[in-house]
Amino acid sequence: MNIRLLKKLDAAIGYISASALPVPAHRDLASPVTSVLLIRPGGIGDAVLLAPVIRSLKKIYPSIHVTVLAEQRNAGAFLLICGVDRLLCYDRPMELLQVLRCSYDVVIDTEQWHRLSAVVARIAAAPVKIGFDTNERRRMFTYPIPYSHDDYEAVNFAHLLKPLGIEAGEVEMESPFLSVPDAASAKIAGLLESLNNEPFVTLFPGASIAERRWGADRFRRVAEMLSIFGIRTVAVGGKEDNQQGEVIAGGGLGLNLAGLTSLSETAAVIQKSSLMLSGDSGVLHIAVGLGVPTVSLFGPGRAKKWAPRGDRHIVINKELPCSPCTTFGTTPPCPINDQCMRDITVDEVVNAVTMLLTSVGAMPSQCCKRDWIETA
Repeated sequence: MNIRLLKKLDAAIGYISASALPVPAHRDLASPVTSVLLIRPGGIGDAVLLAPVIRSLKKIYPSIHVTVLAEQRNAGAFLLICGVDRLLCYDRPMELLQVLRCSYDVVIDTEQWHRLSAVVARIAAAPVKIGFDTNERRRMFTYPIPYSHDDYEAVNFAHLLKPLGIEAGEVEMESPFLSVPDAASAKIAGLLESLNNEPFVTLFPGASIAERRWGADRFRRVAEMLSIFGIRTVAVGGKEDNQQGEVIAGGGLGLNLAGLTSLSETAAVIQKSSLMLSGDSGVLHIAVGLGVPTVSLFGPGRAKKWAPRGDRHIVINKELPCSPCTTFGTTPPCPINDQCMRDITVDEVVNAVTMLLTSVGAMPSQCCKRDWIETA
């Protein structure tokens, strides 16, 4: 379903329903918990960062059956998460009906702001209903949970387990927390054959909104400078990113796989790479979930919520006074032409990439040091 249409439906039907439906009666948690419904609309990044929660549920309740109600646009991410027993999409009416015909011990709505998913949680057959208390949606839950823009999003999701007796600090955030299907790895082996098993850096130029894009021409200049060090590059993305991939890798500079792989196959490419370079994107979180070092470029997005953590990740963020400007997935038009992204230079990105490759022992042995001339 069209994302804009979903938001319009949420603003109308979601608001009215969340305001009108009666507040559910408080119920005690069943012991043991044998079934849970996790509602996760939205993009790929949100889905990926839910993996530690699913891992913890399976560890603490080994016999629990986990059903995920996703959207078609992020469902592929759950194929990378071990522990999902059933995957359905709420923007497929028949699959939504299947969910509403079943009973669960617990329903957890992981959506942060929009209301339709909270309404689904309210009408689903479950005595315990958990979700964030960010607006009228709080009325739909037996356990409304506070939400913070200053917490890493995986930590916010972990707070949703508190009514189940699981503290956020008990949820294992360490990567890898994703796994690549064998079939995807097998297909990628053929697509990467021309690299002759040489180390490479994966580049993802895409983004869910234009304001987060750094520009294919800048990614190409990064690829050109890395090639001097003998570092190969592979561009990935969806069909909408294929043209950018051609700009980046054209003329034999690198390998363009944008538009040629499924999400699982893209994950297989990232898993084989030495490092991932990306803007603020769901694909970035896949790299984090696979334990691959990353250099990420942040501007309008909230780095406190979404930027990777740890010494295997470098975040470049100019932190302009107007940044971040995105709130609950909505980014206003920029009056200064996305300066927060334009101010990130090619040189500092290349320096970050080579420094991180060196620190993790992934720089080609024939590389030599050199002084960079400002090119951005």
